[in-house]
Amino acid sequence: MRDRVIDSRLIQDGERIRRRRQCLACATRYTTYETIEQIELRVLKRGGRIEPFHRYKLVSSLSKACEKRPIKLEILERLVDEIVTELGVETGREVPSRLIGLRAMEKLQTIDPVAYVRFASIYRQFQEAGEFVDEVEQMKKRSPRRADQPELFTAPKAPIPV
Repeated sequence: MRDRVIDSRLIQDGERIRRRRQCLACATRYTTYETIEQIELRVLKRGGRIEPFHRYKLVSSLSKACEKRPIKLEILERLVDEIVTELGVETGREVPSRLIGLRAMEKLQTIDPVAYVRFASIYRQFQEAGEFVDEVEQMKKRSPRRADQPELFTAPKAPIPV
């Protein structure tokens, strides 16, 4: 098939190229997307097993943490792109699963504190409610609350009548 490129644009912060093309035989126009081929990451699991990195698993777990939160899927996709790129540069081909979880928590904490606590509860395998409170307290120490964020776990101002 012979075609010609009509228009090319960088998309997703230069990670992909969108090209509008036209077939020279029938003049049909269509779009192609090109991505930079990256070295496939492999995950070093806690038990010593090594398996291929599956991007969808990380997107899925972040999506679960962000359920019913005002966070768009595009933001999570970009977050996963950042994590994969950073880990690929820092560690090379094999990445410990522990490092993936820690990086995801770091990124989530900057986006949404509730989603962060949800993700941390699964990642760190919280067993009781006190661990949630401890994590929130630690989070408060690490980064002060923004003015537009509501307070988490506030005590009621007056006793609730029964």
